[in-house]
Amino acid sequence: MKMITVGLIAVGLIVVATVALRPRIARAELVKAGDIAPPFSTQMVTGDTQAPVSLADFHGKKVILYFYPKDETSGCTKEACAFRDGYSRYTNAGLVVLGCSVDSADAHKDFIRKNSLPFPLLLDPDKKIATAYGAANGIPILGLDRRITYVIDENGKVLKVYPSVDPSTHAIEILNDLGVANAAPAAPASPAAPATN
Repeated sequence: MKMITVGLIAVGLIVVATVALRPRIARAELVKAGDIAPPFSTQMVTGDTQAPVSLADFHGKKVILYFYPKDETSGCTKEACAFRDGYSRYTNAGLVVLGCSVDSADAHKDFIRKNSLPFPLLLDPDKKIATAYGAANGIPILGLDRRITYVIDENGKVLKVYPSVDPSTHAIEILNDLGVANAAPAAPASPAAPATN
C-alpha cells in the first residue's frame, strides 16, 4: 500500500513538473485603437463560394473583424447568429462584417449554411491573421483563437477593440458604440412590375 501511495505521489509530481516547466505559448499583443490595422490576404467563404480577399479590398468602409474559437460551438454560434440578426443594420450603416477562425473552408460552409449567415468567414489555417491581431492561442490547449473584435475605420485604422466579448450581446454593443443601433432595417425589395407592351 505504501509503495502504491509513493508511486502515485511520484507520478503526480512528474505531471505537475511537466505542466509547470513546459514552454508557454505567448499570446501576441493586441492591436490598439489608433494603430494601423495589420493588412491581410486570405480566402473568404460566402455561402458555398470561396474567393480571395484582403483588408485593402474594404478601403473606404468600416470593417467589423471578429475572431472566434470554433464553428458550431455554442458561444460561437450565438455570436454569429447575433451578427446575422443585426446584419441589415450593419449594412445600412455601411459596415462590413467579417468573421475569422482557424476552421477549414468546408467547416465554414457548413456553419454558414446551418445558420444562414449573410456575411463572409475568413480562412486563417496558419493563424497569420489571428497572430497579427493578438487573437491566436486564446485557447492554447486546443490551438483556437481568442474571442476578440476590432472595428477598423475607412482608412484602415483601428477605431475600437473589444477584448472581452459576451457572444449574446456583442453585436448590438458594437452598433450602440458606433451610434447606429437604431438604423432602420433594410426594407424588403419590391417585386418588379411586369413589363407591359
